Amino acid sequence: MAEGPTYTLTDGQTVRPLDTFRDCADCPEMIVLPTGSFMFGAIPGESRNRFDMFGPNPTFRLLPPGTPNIIAQEGPRHRVEMDIPIAMGRNEVTFAEWRACVDAGACAHNPERLVRTPDGLVSVGADTPVVNVSFLDIQDFVGWLNTLVGAPVYRLPTEAEWEYAARAGTETRYAQGDDLTGEQANFFGTGTKQQLGVDRPDLVDRYLPVPVGELDAANGWGLRHMAGNVSEYTFSCWAHEHLGLATDSAYLSHARQQESCIRVTKGGSFGSAVDGLRPAFVGNTDEDTKIDARGFRVVREMSR
Repeated sequence: MAEGPTYTLTDGQTVRPLDTFRDCADCPEMIVLPTGSFMFGAIPGESRNRFDMFGPNPTFRLLPPGTPNIIAQEGPRHRVEMDIPIAMGRNEVTFAEWRACVDAGACAHNPERLVRTPDGLVSVGADTPVVNVSFLDIQDFVGWLNTLVGAPVYRLPTEAEWEYAARAGTETRYAQGDDLTGEQANFFGTGTKQQLGVDRPDLVDRYLPVPVGELDAANGWGLRHMAGNVSEYTFSCWAHEHLGLATDSAYLSHARQQESCIRVTKGGSFGSAVDGLRPAFVGNTDEDTKIDARGFRVVREMSR
């Protein structure tokens, strides 16, 4: 039996940290996260990207040998207390889960299961992460989940929640360690060879998101594809560097105060070189953007 605090779901079921559950037949599978704190952001010099791609005036040229690639939006590194008990979706939300929302009349946007590859458009399966949905579309989905359970408990994660979940108690470059293989995550092998200046047999190009159950993709808490496959929306607003807030609730409050903003994305995708799959890496996107390499997963706030 899992240890830690006990939480009560809306149907009266009780769960503990690292338990899995579904609130309803159409709800995503969730994993209760342990409580605690973590160091938010990158260790200076953590990035192995050899190219000057970030900052106010990127040259996109090779950095001089031995020069650390310090990426401003990945810091300043600081401790964040996770003071909101949450569960996180075990997987990215799939096309099948999104279609249930469409069929219920709650999601107006019905994306096609198509991804553009070098060989043209390819149809992906229903158990693949839903893509071609925007941050605004996603609000319909989480609103529908809240209607199903009768409580306003589902939402997108803050960037702090997302990174805490992705790290799963680790402080290494990736949750799996200081390197990541093509068997553990779906990323762009050719881009990785160029970015890191390495060549390995595991560096493959899939050009597509894979079904959520494929690959050896779980971190230590059982969350799958937190690195790669599709990049993921968060609720947080993008800034040139971390806000330096001390608690998760402060990050959530800041996000809720913004009526509209450029949103933080995390995790990298099948089109990202491996350096962009680090938990500390920060991407961004407009709220109405729809692309075939970006999806999402949800969090659920827990109560005792």
